[in-house]
Amino acid sequence: MTFRTRVIAATVLAAAIAVILGGFASYLSTRHALLNSVDASLRQDAQAQHDADDPYRAIGSFTEVVLPSGQTLPKSDVPIDKTILAIAKGTLGEQLRTVNFDKGTFRELIEPLPAGAFVTCPTGVCQISTTSAEVFVVDITGQVEQLHELFTTLLLVAAGGLLVAFGLGLFLARQALHPLEEVTDEIEGVSLTNDLEHRLDEGDDDELGRLRRVFNELLRSVESSQSLQRQLVVDASHELRTPLTSLRTNAQVLARRPDLSQEETAQITTDMITQVDELAALVGDLAELARGERSEGDVRTLRLDDCVDECVETARTYARLHDISVDVESEPSFVTGRQDRLVRAVSNLLTNAVKFTPEGGRIEVRTHEGWVSVSDSGPGVSPEETPFVFDRFWRSPSARGLPGSGLGLSIVAQVVGELHGTVEVDRDPELGGARFTIRLPEVDASGAER
Repeated sequence: MTFRTRVIAATVLAAAIAVILGGFASYLSTRHALLNSVDASLRQDAQAQHDADDPYRAIGSFTEVVLPSGQTLPKSDVPIDKTILAIAKGTLGEQLRTVNFDKGTFRELIEPLPAGAFVTCPTGVCQISTTSAEVFVVDITGQVEQLHELFTTLLLVAAGGLLVAFGLGLFLARQALHPLEEVTDEIEGVSLTNDLEHRLDEGDDDELGRLRRVFNELLRSVESSQSLQRQLVVDASHELRTPLTSLRTNAQVLARRPDLSQEETAQITTDMITQVDELAALVGDLAELARGERSEGDVRTLRLDDCVDECVETARTYARLHDISVDVESEPSFVTGRQDRLVRAVSNLLTNAVKFTPEGGRIEVRTHEGWVSVSDSGPGVSPEETPFVFDRFWRSPSARGLPGSGLGLSIVAQVVGELHGTVEVDRDPELGGARFTIRLPEVDASGAER
């Protein structure tokens, strides 16, 4: 079922329910009013009968007295059933009902009469020694026919209302869905042309305007993602070209110079192993950067100080080789994220600090209330270089002779962004080197944000 069909069906259904309920209520209220009017007339006749000087006088309705034996005064064609006889015998109270006889519809008010009541009889006024029933009957055939006519009229009105509702549903569906069809056509055009620079006219501040704005944001996001992917491919190809060219040159030297000395062969082999390691590290960083939020780790509440301690223990293994001390000041705090990603970000900062810290230097790591800072006693980052530190493949002139792919800090920025945090770099006032600070939203032990 199409959306247009659902709109029409909903409109017709709503109109049908409204028309049916309205017609039913109108019919019931009219029927109730007619019957109440007839019943009031019967009771007035009964009251007038009791209050009159003549103890038996009919006013506007036919009246008869029914004895327990079934005899009527005067004789009539009104059917005498068990209900009337029970009232005449004094075993049932007053009754008000609708009956059908002689091809007509009548309303009956049946009232019990006590023993000794005076009634009209052929010889005048008689006193009945037993209990009896007085029956007041009024013909309501005309009112019933009017009700039937009203019911037929209401059916015709309901049918007409449904036809009008169907036509109105078609019109409203066409008018309401026309802007949506225009948006759909524009989106299909973008899909066919793959023109990510196209933007929809946002229009009014309504639901369709919101849809247009959301789709424009989606286009911007896709365009930005595609641009970043292209730039990543370009940068990666550029970075891969140098080690691959060097590997090719060394391989050609080995192939063309079989008379190389053992020392030369060993040197070339070592260079090739180093270049392969650089390629492996670069490919690994590219995979990590491309994986992004598709990490396999579970999002859960983490002890930030425990994650930092784990990274520091690993970093100390490499720091000892250069006589670098790593000091830690940590206080318990909790954050939410994937442990493997958080560990990778902190490890990258520590690896970067070890790389740029001279022998005998110091690295200080502090963690408290959802933030982590890594400071070193290296050369630091100049103010001119600070805006580019977290760019992919960017390396400062002083670091281009050191091993690395230029992706480590980009991965840090990506991970911190995934964790809804921030990362910044400045100069540590005590150690004099670079200080990288990660700030993450702190949560309590249950995972609720503070």
